Amino acid sequence: MKKEDFEQALKRVRTDSPKRNFKQSIQLIVTLKGLNLKKPEEQLDAFVTMPHNRGKKVNVAAFVGAELIDQAKKVCNACVLDEEFKKYDADKKGVKRLADSNDFFLGQAALMPAIAKTFGRILGPKGKMPNPKAGCVVPPNANLTPLVEKLQKTVRVQAKTAPVVQLVVGNESMSDTDLMDNIMTVYNHITHALPGEENNVRHVLLKYAMGPVIRVGAQPAAKPESKSNPHEAKAESPKESPKEEKPAKEKSKAAKPKKSKKEAGE
Repeated sequence: MKKEDFEQALKRVRTDSPKRNFKQSIQLIVTLKGLNLKKPEEQLDAFVTMPHNRGKKVNVAAFVGAELIDQAKKVCNACVLDEEFKKYDADKKGVKRLADSNDFFLGQAALMPAIAKTFGRILGPKGKMPNPKAGCVVPPNANLTPLVEKLQKTVRVQAKTAPVVQLVVGNESMSDTDLMDNIMTVYNHITHALPGEENNVRHVLLKYAMGPVIRVGAQPAAKPESKSNPHEAKAESPKESPKEEKPAKEKSKAAKPKKSKKEAGE
């Protein structure tokens, strides 16, 4: 798949999608083929750092001890000190609110068993447990500022149960150049991670959150040719011919009036 194919598809996404009263996200969808996802080695599960953010703030929460709490309060959207874990044991709604309002979670390494016990039942199925692949399991002397900044540009590439990767690479307010940088970075990572590289790619699609799906590499459907002179087209239309002959037929009928019964008898 060439970069030019992605550029043409992105232009079509912009022109073919209806305008909304909000900034729509732009999604990259890659459907896969020739994989046996029952084999772990053929599954995809990685975190990719793009050159630019997604055009939207990514919320990061932290589970930390006293060593990191001051840092976490400065750079994270939410912080839970290890001493506060107990109050969440009986507050499932509170854990759900925490999960729904944050995109990534940091966890201090020594606290991971306690984090899994208290928050794992909710965060696990949502794929939001602190993940070492994303650098989200940290030591007590970690510098959280660059990590949180990196997570603003990070997306998860995942295909474990279904042969499709779908993720947000930006939004419509971003420039085409920045969007293309993000799109190509993610697409190249996906293809290089596949055992057959591009041979395992069936289709690549781009779309606004509420817009039509545009297939990368597909030519747009040809538009019907517009007739240069609508008046000429109307005159040539076969539907108009009977209307022109109708008056003549009426005259013909009028020229031969029907005979009355009396005249017929004579």
